[in-house]
Amino acid sequence: MAVDYTVIVVYLAGMLAMGWWGMRRAKSKSEFLVAGRRLGPWMYSGTMAAIVLGGASTIGGVGLGYQYGLSGAWMVFTIGLGLLALSVFFSARIARLKVYTVSEMLDLRYGGRAGVISGVVMWAYTLMLAVTSTIAYATIFDVLFDMNRTLAIVLGGSIVVAYSTLGGMWSITLTDMVQFVVKTIGVLLLLLPIAVVKAGGFGEMRAKLPTEYFDPLGIGGETIFTYVLIYTFGMLIGQDIWQRVFTARSDKVARYGGTVAGTYCLVYAIAGAVIGTAAKVMYPKLPSADAAFATIVKDELPIGVRGLVLAAALAAVMSTSSGALIACATVANNDIWSRLRGRVAPEGEGHDEVQGNRAFILIMGVAVIVIAIALNDVVQALTVAYNLLVGGLLVPILGGLLWRRGTAPGALAAVTAGGLSVIGLMWGYGILATEPVYYGLLISLAVYVAVSLATKPTDAAVLAAWRERLAGRGATEPQAPVAV
Repeated sequence: MAVDYTVIVVYLAGMLAMGWWGMRRAKSKSEFLVAGRRLGPWMYSGTMAAIVLGGASTIGGVGLGYQYGLSGAWMVFTIGLGLLALSVFFSARIARLKVYTVSEMLDLRYGGRAGVISGVVMWAYTLMLAVTSTIAYATIFDVLFDMNRTLAIVLGGSIVVAYSTLGGMWSITLTDMVQFVVKTIGVLLLLLPIAVVKAGGFGEMRAKLPTEYFDPLGIGGETIFTYVLIYTFGMLIGQDIWQRVFTARSDKVARYGGTVAGTYCLVYAIAGAVIGTAAKVMYPKLPSADAAFATIVKDELPIGVRGLVLAAALAAVMSTSSGALIACATVANNDIWSRLRGRVAPEGEGHDEVQGNRAFILIMGVAVIVIAIALNDVVQALTVAYNLLVGGLLVPILGGLLWRRGTAPGALAAVTAGGLSVIGLMWGYGILATEPVYYGLLISLAVYVAVSLATKPTDAAVLAAWRERLAGRGATEPQAPVAV
């Protein structure tokens, strides 16, 4: 394992070096939080694909393939569909707004009265997303070094917190680009073909497994619908995803670069399911489906390649973890703390403003590590986060983008009614039940429409300013050299 250890150590050291290099570029709020809004198509596509394809998409995607066969691709596939929908229909408008958070968008659209409540909901979502990503380090480092769970979480989490705190979005962008390349080589170009060959090829896989393993809908229609509702719609409104859209240098980069990233996710989804199906042939009686990835890597891959593929899994986890962390800190600072203090910080370019955002990343990072150590049920935590996000924020966000008649009271009522309904229904039906997000979303939609129609239309001046921002006018920032 010495060669594999060397690969991993070099990779981790490289992540810290990228963080240090990114610190030299992050001299303003814009540079620190959204990489100066100047990423070109290649960096934008790579980093967008990196953030949406995390540990759940890699280790969990292979596990679903082990359990259900090719239809296990649906979870990651719906993530790709969500990214495609965001890129094609909404990303250009989002990029032109020149804001930092989803709550700022809601304030622009509805007149400055939706920020704090929506910020709290988005903060809870990004916090849980960061926590669940951080917990995944325990699985990977256990395979690598037979490491204690707490120590693994502290080690992996500390590295992510370190490079994220140093350089903000620039460091995260640079590391995500490396992680995208590592994932592509490790999972698509190495693990996928090796797994299929070791399983005897597709003919042998079909001969040894039940026919339902090759049924595209074998996982079940209700499960697929739930994935669409949670992950596809979740991709449309998550702060972690929007903050990457804000990094694009133009609306065209956001649209076409995101389309490339979404297509890549679809390929990655199928690859994970095929790897899991191959693992089922080789190891038909594993104690847990989620153990399929680690088992096939540890037992079937040659020295060196094994280290690279494990680095790919680590890259998947780190990209999601760092993206969720900076999103959580940005919301905490800009949408909650600044508003509770009674003022929103102006668009400055000073060192103190960068230091303030850096401090919030460090504080949120420590909190994430502590919660990750204390928390055991990852699935429940992530389910609560996505249910609150979709049930509370989907309707007012998409309503603001698509329906002129939507009002601030309607948005606030929708966030409150949807969020409280989801919480109450999870209490009644159970956290993992599908009904809470279904009914919560319907309640949020009904309340949004009813209250909006019953209240005074949004002020014409607010809507005029909103249209100006959507058209790319009315908000400018200092320009710097473009990153490809």
